[in-house]
Amino acid sequence: MPVYQQSMVLDCEKAALQQGLAYYGIFVSQPTLFALENADTRLPVMGANHTVLRWGNPYTNFVGYVNGSDWAPTGFGIYWPVILDLAHRYGLPNAIGGEDFAPSRIYSELAAGHPVQVWIETRFARVPLGTWTAWDGTQVRYSYAEHSVTLSGVSPTQVRVNDVLNATQYWVDKALFEENFADFNNMAVIFQ
Repeated sequence: MPVYQQSMVLDCEKAALQQGLAYYGIFVSQPTLFALENADTRLPVMGANHTVLRWGNPYTNFVGYVNGSDWAPTGFGIYWPVILDLAHRYGLPNAIGGEDFAPSRIYSELAAGHPVQVWIETRFARVPLGTWTAWDGTQVRYSYAEHSVTLSGVSPTQVRVNDVLNATQYWVDKALFEENFADFNNMAVIFQ
C-alpha cells in the first residue's frame, strides 16, 4: 500500500482514506475528498481548563477549519460515517465502518489483506480525553491529539502503520495500538 502525507494541516482522515483507496487502484486527491465533507467552520464553545463544551458533529461533517489548529482549537476532523460514505462513493461498496470493533477483528482483516483506517492519537500519545455536545445534541468523544492512520499489516505482536502525518510506515506494539484505539471507541473503516 502506498504511504501518503496529509496535504492540509488537519486532513489526516482524508489522507488515510486516500491510502486505502489507492491500495485497490483508486486514485482520488485529498482536496477532492475534502470538498465532499461539508466543513462546519463554526468555532467551538469553550469551557474551563481549555475544554470544548459544544462544537460540530464529526460524524456528519468535517469540524472546523482544515488548516486550523487542533489545540487552539479552530479545527478538528471527521469520523467514520463520512469516510465510509466516501469509500463507497469511490468504488469500495463492501467497505464497512463503525465503532466497537474488537482488536481481533482488525487483526484478522489485516491478515486477510484488507487495509483498515483507525482513529488514534498522534504518534500514539497518551493524552486526556473529553466529550463535547455537538450542535445537534450528539455526544462526541475527542482529544486534542486526534489522528487517523491506515493499518497495512499485522504480526503476532505488532501492527504496521501507514502514518499520513509524515508519510512514514512503522510497526507499533499491539498493546499500545489497542490503548489508543479504545480512546475513540474502537472506531475503524475496513477497506474491502
